[in-house]
Amino acid sequence: MKINNDEVVEKLIRLRDFMRREDLAACILRRTASLAWITAGARTYVNTANGEGPVTAVITADRQMLLTSEIEAPRLRDEEGLGSTAWDIIADPWYGTARNPADLLRDPGVNADAPSGKRTGCDTAVPIRAGNIVDIGGPLARLRSQLLPVEQRRAEVLGADCAAAMQDACESVEPGQSEYEIAALLWKHAQRRGIQAVVNLVACDERIHRYRHPLPTSAVLHRHAMLVLCGRRNGLITSMTRILHFGPLPEKIRARQNAVASVDAAMIAASRPGTTTGEILDHAIAGYTTGGFPEAWREHHQGGITAYEPREFLAVPGGEDRLVAGMLCAWNPSLPGAKSEDTILVREDGPQILTSTPGWPAIQATDVRTGATIERPDILIR
Repeated sequence: MKINNDEVVEKLIRLRDFMRREDLAACILRRTASLAWITAGARTYVNTANGEGPVTAVITADRQMLLTSEIEAPRLRDEEGLGSTAWDIIADPWYGTARNPADLLRDPGVNADAPSGKRTGCDTAVPIRAGNIVDIGGPLARLRSQLLPVEQRRAEVLGADCAAAMQDACESVEPGQSEYEIAALLWKHAQRRGIQAVVNLVACDERIHRYRHPLPTSAVLHRHAMLVLCGRRNGLITSMTRILHFGPLPEKIRARQNAVASVDAAMIAASRPGTTTGEILDHAIAGYTTGGFPEAWREHHQGGITAYEPREFLAVPGGEDRLVAGMLCAWNPSLPGAKSEDTILVREDGPQILTSTPGWPAIQATDVRTGATIERPDILIR
């Protein structure tokens, strides 16, 4: 992997500006999402089920270090491209005691601010042994969600590739397959494009009506299938959902899919710089009410901002986070048996859908607030 050094430099400038604003002497980054962000997409993880891995970044006013083991250091240097960057990779024997970042930061030779008594920020709530450590997880999620132009371009390519993987998987789905088999199809078509399916949900028939986060099971598909993908590559994540039905679609499901499409259209139309996440949720609530489901928004979150986590933060009642150009939104309004979800890039000239699926049947959904018509994915009838 070739690391974009200009991107790393810009990220470090942004992080150090944040440190000055928050009066922090240093930052300790332990989460896979934070490490992917600050290294311009390096894969620092091993166990993909864990939000933290075998690498810790330590950033001071004038140094940036990666603490790891002698197992990981060669791969980070050679295959992840970090040997050609300004990162100082510090590797300890795998059989020794892991180096404590707080101890390192107390060394004036490493951290010129060590005697100052300033705080150190950490992106996890897990306490580091000793030191004046504060949790910066929330503010850092806001910082890394403001994508640079180079990250926006990567997100556009990722969104298109996730959409292609989803289409390939859906074309292979047939009645009689289990949810496990369908999930394997989605995983295969994502992985062959270098995409990790960090969220791979599948529900068939009645399970679509019962569960909003349906982990795949041995249940066998008869008529109705929902596939959900959050795909990660080079740290960035885009999300989408598609639904299929074999045979005539029941009117109840048709009505519900039309309703969530209208809610989704309202949320997408509102996804412009300066709008707060709370205001976008208000549009969703109004859309559900107009569609005849006034309490549905309480049954599941309606999505939020994505970047290096499937959701960096959610749209909540009264949410004060304001969208800025370069953010990614993944809204996911749903009703039993129906859902609408794509990933949107916020732009000055209007929202751009990154995970559109050419040739997929579409609903021309109208935002009742503005009258704008936005194409949303329909249920594919096979």
